[in-house]
Amino acid sequence: MRPKTEIAARGALRIAAFGLAASFAFSLTAATSALALSEIKREEIPAPATPSTPTTDGEAAPENSVPIPDPIQTPPAANAPAGTEEAPEDQPAEPQDGTPTEPDATGPATPHLDPDGPLPEIVYDLSRLPEPVARMRNLLVEAAKTGDIEKLRPLIGQGDAMPQLSFGEIEGDPIAFIKSLSGDGEGQELLAIMEEVLNAGYVHLGEGTDEDLYVWPYFFGIPLDKLDARQKVELFKIVTAGDYEDMKQYGTYVFYRLGITPDGRWAFFVAGD
Repeated sequence: MRPKTEIAARGALRIAAFGLAASFAFSLTAATSALALSEIKREEIPAPATPSTPTTDGEAAPENSVPIPDPIQTPPAANAPAGTEEAPEDQPAEPQDGTPTEPDATGPATPHLDPDGPLPEIVYDLSRLPEPVARMRNLLVEAAKTGDIEKLRPLIGQGDAMPQLSFGEIEGDPIAFIKSLSGDGEGQELLAIMEEVLNAGYVHLGEGTDEDLYVWPYFFGIPLDKLDARQKVELFKIVTAGDYEDMKQYGTYVFYRLGITPDGRWAFFVAGD
């Protein structure tokens, strides 16, 4: 029987041998792998992606390239000729053709009162009207009394001779337009207003000018804050107290008014400002 010390020594020797063999095998495998990798051709290894720049001859850049931003444009002011300045943003530029801009037209039917100017004369005497004006007024009153809106058609005229019935464009038949404004849909309400307006006092405005007109009611030519108690009673025959309060923000009468030119042409019958 062998001593235990000999058995232990041989066991240790075997373990050492096995470890040496395993180490040698591992080294051999690693060397073989390294050799296999070295045999791969360099062109078979994909190169890392790098951003491409656009060519100078106009050719398109590769698809995997990063888009290049557009060059910064020079501000228009830098290209302007010497001695010129760009118009400020809060002011409109001058017309290129040198034509001055014209102010918005107001027209004779739009109130334009001078609060510090003299008040026009309020007239009730119809005999002071020129004959053509008196005749047109009478025709309008008689047409309104009939209750038939078609009676106004011969008085409206055509083309430039037509009275202004709106501050906007009117398409189609003017009589149909008047009906559309009337609360009853047939025009009787507008006829009643017309008769009441023409029975009030009148003023003669723009005498001797292109806007020479006889206008009813006279409130159109008088600032609201200049009306006395008696005149307010006359005003309330045409408008309500609520309408009056609303008109205070304009400072003038903006309900229906009717104008006739000195030669007897019906000029307008409108409401609004």
